[in-house]
Amino acid sequence: MGVAVLSGVIDGLNTRNSMSTSQLNTDDASGTSTPIDISSSQAIMEAKESCLPSKFLCTVNRSESAKSLRKTFDLLGDAGKQVNILQGGGVNVDAVRDSDVVLLCAKPQMAHTILNEPGMQEALANKLLISILAGVTITQIHSWVPKSTKVVRAMPNTPCKIREGMTVVSALPTDWVFEKELILAIFRSIGRCRFLEEKHFDACTALCGSGPAFAVTVLEAMADGGVMMGLPRAEAVELAAQSMQGIARMVLETGVHPAALKDSVTTPGGCTIAGLLALEDGKVRSTMARTIQVATSHASGLGQAKK
Repeated sequence: MGVAVLSGVIDGLNTRNSMSTSQLNTDDASGTSTPIDISSSQAIMEAKESCLPSKFLCTVNRSESAKSLRKTFDLLGDAGKQVNILQGGGVNVDAVRDSDVVLLCAKPQMAHTILNEPGMQEALANKLLISILAGVTITQIHSWVPKSTKVVRAMPNTPCKIREGMTVVSALPTDWVFEKELILAIFRSIGRCRFLEEKHFDACTALCGSGPAFAVTVLEAMADGGVMMGLPRAEAVELAAQSMQGIARMVLETGVHPAALKDSVTTPGGCTIAGLLALEDGKVRSTMARTIQVATSHASGLGQAKK
């Protein structure tokens, strides 16, 4: 997920850098307001220069991971080549010491180990720490890091790699003006961003973080149905994917309730109502809702790993 977030940010910066200075609105104050869902291109264009990252440090354990990341970031143009990849023991502390903002991307079980590495306490002092670890609470993190560290939780999802992500960020104190601008500059450059109280984060992990996996399972099943009825596989996948993307964008951009959109294409005696009744026979609606419920319950236990 860290690679997806960073790739999206770098792509956004490449877009910004390709524009002329006269086209940028760096003095826009929209970053300080309640998050508004705007296009990622517009978000990165309107972000203040002081809120945009200019240097990136990535840390990994294995040399194979470092090589893979290098190839990934080199494909992202000049901004991607500015990513410095550190690999080996002690690099986490070195990277944090040289950074102003720290994005913590690891398995939840590793949080305690990483944040208690020798020298990490001092390196994190007075820094902004953004954690995308599922199930690890701000209270837990505060028990491991200096009190002066500003801790924020964020839950992005995989589509942020193509700047179509959905990120939920924990509510911030009202006096964190610069921090809010910076967080919005990062996460609105890779999709939509919304602030919610931390108590909602397990549900956000299930719906936002795991949701894309559930959605593509449905998408795959739709394509399978098309193949069963004679469509070539590639075309069936394209039709299913575009249909799902299109209706999702209609919900977001029109604000019309999903049920109303469903009813708008359900004519009396038509094929849509016949198919919907088959879905109801299979309890698809309750199964999907229960899926989110189960994933939420599981997310709540991810931060309870052994120290």
